[in-house]
Amino acid sequence: MGRVNGAGTEATGTEAAATEADIVIITGMSGAGRSTAAKSLEDLDWFVIDNLPPTLLPTMIDLARRAKGSLPRIAAVMDVRSRAFTTDLRSTVRELSSRGIRPQVVFLEASDEVLVRRFDSVRRPHPLQEDGRIVDGIAAERALLAGVRGEADLVLDTSSLNVHGLRARIHAYFGSPASASARLSVISFGYKYGLPVDADLVADCRFLPNPRWIAALSPLTGQDERVKEYVLGQPGAAEFLDAYLTALGVVLEGYQREGKQYVTLAVGCTGGKHRSVAMAEQIARRLAGTGVSVQVMHRDLGRE
Repeated sequence: MGRVNGAGTEATGTEAAATEADIVIITGMSGAGRSTAAKSLEDLDWFVIDNLPPTLLPTMIDLARRAKGSLPRIAAVMDVRSRAFTTDLRSTVRELSSRGIRPQVVFLEASDEVLVRRFDSVRRPHPLQEDGRIVDGIAAERALLAGVRGEADLVLDTSSLNVHGLRARIHAYFGSPASASARLSVISFGYKYGLPVDADLVADCRFLPNPRWIAALSPLTGQDERVKEYVLGQPGAAEFLDAYLTALGVVLEGYQREGKQYVTLAVGCTGGKHRSVAMAEQIARRLAGTGVSVQVMHRDLGRE
């Protein structure tokens, strides 16, 4: 699959029409994994344009249409190397929306500590740090992109993801043609490690007894059948699942009406090993049974 720089022209790969649902803008914090996301989309036969000024996106879409469908799905990687980035991006999205085109905006981010470590490892300065420190550049970029993050269709926190983990997330979201229904990620986590910052919804399982205090169950995880039976068999577990899934159905219908295609549901317990894992898998299984496109991930499994 071909990848081009904003000033270049190259196209190879599977032929597919460029439609509204097939236009993705990848942006976010420097060091958060934009290049990895772009390469992952290339592997999926997306036509990836790197370092594209936002104002040129409508031109690229027009070229795709004139090509009579010879271009595959389009992804444009954009960053803050243009100081008018936020203004230009919002203007471009508004222009496209007025033409009936709704690009999906994917925002990648990571914690300050992780970003500093990544910049140190490659020994490169942050593009906005100027004469200051890396943390100064990160702070400036985070402030500059706050509005873009708030309006993004999908926010991915890559702090705890390696290259393979991020590629798996991108493949899960974009590995098949976009559909009208929302794509849901169910992520288990441990509260003691912090809330997932990219969560749209959070469910707390700490009202259930903790298998950690049972000697036979403590070394196991929520993926073990014995732990699942224990957690799901507790008073209130079945009632919680029924009520939560009913409420979730209403929320997902609302998201669909609003055009939100990517939803992240975080399910937490204390350590992210037993209760949240078992409950996340059960929620994902029941949602999949209703036809919802769903993936399940366990952020903190193995950290204890």
